[in-house]
Amino acid sequence: MGFNTADMPPVDPAKFGSLPFMERMRLLATHWCEYGFGSPKKLHMLYVYKLIFFTVVGLLLVGLTTPALGGFGEIGSWWTEPIVYVKLMAWTTLFEVLGLASSSGPLAFKFSPFIGGCLYWLRPKTIRVPPWPGKVPFTAGDTRQLWDVAVYGLILLNLAFLVCFPGQVTDRVPGSEAGLPPQWAMFSYIGLIVLMGLRDKTVFLAARSEQYLAALLIFASAGSVVDMIIAAKIFIFASWFGAGISKLGRHFTLVVAPMVSNTPWITSRRLKRSLYRNFPEDIRASKVTSSIAHILGTIVELALPLILLFSTNTTLTLLALIGMTGFHIFIISTFPLAVPLEWNVFFIFSAWFLFWGHPAGEGWAVTDMSTGWLLAAIVMAAFFPILGNLRPDLVSFLPSMRQYAGNWASATWAFRGREVEDKLNQHLVKSNLNQIDQLTAAFGNEVAEIFMQKAVAWRTMHSQGRALISLMMRHTDELDNYVIREAEFVCTTLIGWQFGDAHLHNEQTIAAVQRRCNFAPGEVIVTWTESQPIHRNYIEYKVIDAAIGVVERGTYVVADATEELPWLPNGPIKHTVTWTRPGYVAPSDGSQYVQQSRVNA
Repeated sequence: MGFNTADMPPVDPAKFGSLPFMERMRLLATHWCEYGFGSPKKLHMLYVYKLIFFTVVGLLLVGLTTPALGGFGEIGSWWTEPIVYVKLMAWTTLFEVLGLASSSGPLAFKFSPFIGGCLYWLRPKTIRVPPWPGKVPFTAGDTRQLWDVAVYGLILLNLAFLVCFPGQVTDRVPGSEAGLPPQWAMFSYIGLIVLMGLRDKTVFLAARSEQYLAALLIFASAGSVVDMIIAAKIFIFASWFGAGISKLGRHFTLVVAPMVSNTPWITSRRLKRSLYRNFPEDIRASKVTSSIAHILGTIVELALPLILLFSTNTTLTLLALIGMTGFHIFIISTFPLAVPLEWNVFFIFSAWFLFWGHPAGEGWAVTDMSTGWLLAAIVMAAFFPILGNLRPDLVSFLPSMRQYAGNWASATWAFRGREVEDKLNQHLVKSNLNQIDQLTAAFGNEVAEIFMQKAVAWRTMHSQGRALISLMMRHTDELDNYVIREAEFVCTTLIGWQFGDAHLHNEQTIAAVQRRCNFAPGEVIVTWTESQPIHRNYIEYKVIDAAIGVVERGTYVVADATEELPWLPNGPIKHTVTWTRPGYVAPSDGSQYVQQSRVNA
């Protein structure tokens, strides 16, 4: 991988499209093992510059807009002030909800422009995704109105106010001249983001509400700074520990191998090959990868947070903080797809602020918290992770705290030709053209198509991708008759943001697209899998024809997917059909489903 040049697969771009689909997937998946996505390192530097901007500007805003802190010469004495934590949390949230943080730039397949976010959510007539349109009054429909734009604008102003307000003295933080932002401003943000979330869950999730909203609520409500700080400790503990629990299944090792292969500073091809069982014939994750995943990953994320939450030993706490800092720095350094980098930076600060700046042995232990707020914090921290792991169909993987675990709802889209895919450009109001068009403008169509299909190959390196392509083999007459796209990249041009959660592009969003594009039956096929419930060994799936709706539901055993190779040399993985739309027959099941019967179904 060069600084200015990409590492391309060993194939003539002009001949790439003529290769059978599965042969292309094998070529691209094995290339990923050694080179990752293959993007030039200068693209990673864009994110480094953005992180520096985020960090420096955030500190400047806190120091310059809070005169009671005493200026940067006194930073050693004021970095543990509660207002610093609240302001940096508001700054991080603002950066996220603008679309400047996660799901931004070329590593999130946004090339021109580099962001979606505010470019979508300040624009009327873009698609919005309400969570319960048939149940919550005044949320029906899927078109962004001026009302939605206004609420989103108020959210941005509210966050900017929280960042820049100098603070006011309050007896809730005794002895502090800086105090806290006014309670009404914290409550107003909470109200606005919940209201926005009921109209469009995409904005709610993009603000990373699962990480910050509960903490802000406690800082706005609690009467004691001790309750505020310890509640924040419980919430960050829940984020770490919940993620660690979710990595105990079969999916996580399949995440680590392609993630490490994509790390720009790891250049050893020998090391990268060792991540796989027998490269290039067998690229399932090796024992080396399993050790990295569960010793350096899962165990760290389970053990160190327990130490931080309960330890009163200074040395032990310091070692745990160093360990968690290294954990987050490593994640940042891998530049994972969707690039949630700023969140990791804030978590590094939060860990030191909460557990070093407010040590458990000096009155900041869980046992020092008032009983009422302790119970409330535990319920808020545990409710969605427990519900989301038992019923993943009800909760996004983000509030379920399954970060990086590989156990997430996923999908693959198939368009019957580029002219069908282009309908998304023709009929949708959006700020980004389809990625294939963004890439074609820069590299030409043949190279652009290689990059687009490499994203699909990346998905096949994960368990869900093998199931999705297996289903697609049954529900298309021939894979090579379709343009196959990774759904997360389709999603980001539909609604302006994506973060690995296919709930944002399920049949509800597909129906919104269909109302605008009017695809014919068979023109757009979507295979879709749910997350795995923690107590079951199988996953539920559905197949959606954009013109008709869901045409099939079923299940597949997780082990059958994790133990198969990405290019499915043994054919589609086994799956059990539990429901079929009356009159529907999958094309590969022996008969074409004629257009008229599809329309009438």
